[in-house]
Amino acid sequence: MPHKFLPWILGVCWWCASGCAALVVGAGAGTGAYTYVNGELVRTYPARYTAAMAVCTQLLQDLGMPVKQQSSDGVQTTIVTERKDGTPMTIKVKIIGFDVTEVSVRTGIVGYWNKDFSVNFQEYIAERLKTAPAEGAAPS
Repeated sequence: MPHKFLPWILGVCWWCASGCAALVVGAGAGTGAYTYVNGELVRTYPARYTAAMAVCTQLLQDLGMPVKQQSSDGVQTTIVTERKDGTPMTIKVKIIGFDVTEVSVRTGIVGYWNKDFSVNFQEYIAERLKTAPAEGAAPS
């Protein structure tokens, strides 16, 4: 039974060792898997950075959440906002590859993170990215 998985395991190891880990990341991108670490809910999308940024910005506008602060280092943009009830929220949009973008959402204050709202926000992003035009503009 374990011999059935050996070729697959060797293939993944070969990809990682040969520097083609982006293929592994790209294959899993957008599959709905989240990483939840230190209050940040992280998800990778098979979308360009510009499309992900446009969707996040439009989503904040639609939800009536003002952008309090926005900064970028060329690879990652951090947006600080707050929900209507005053709960703080931080969104980070990071370039992983040409058509792969990582979005992390942190909702709440230190010691009390609202994971449910972060999950909902990620689901909104995923849904809107499905309908976003290929050139990276936000859907109308």
